[in-house]
Amino acid sequence: MQATRILFGRQPMIRFLGKRSIPSKIDHTPHAHPAAPTSELPDSFASYRQKAQQHGPLARRNAASQYGGFVGGKPGKSLGPVEPASGEFFDRSDLPSRFARTSWSAAEIEAIESGGASMFA
Repeated sequence: MQATRILFGRQPMIRFLGKRSIPSKIDHTPHAHPAAPTSELPDSFASYRQKAQQHGPLARRNAASQYGGFVGGKPGKSLGPVEPASGEFFDRSDLPSRFARTSWSAAEIEAIESGGASMFA
């Protein structure tokens, strides 16, 4: 078949210069990332973990307690009452009436349903 003959004669368009070679000297010593805030590495992973934060502290503050110091490690009752501080609100409906959502007008609804074309017609 002609298609088979074309496949056997195919040449790749990319050409490599020279033989593949692995560099003889590669520096594998660990070093800090160029964008890191400090140019030094931590002493150990444990010391890094003491200072690291991810959705709260990673380190256990009180290893002797039965719950530990990790996020979600304490029962909800021990966190105390959940009340917003003065000037803070948990929900938009708790805000003063001047911040309440306004209702849509008929013109706005028509503009949205028509994709904005009714505003220029």
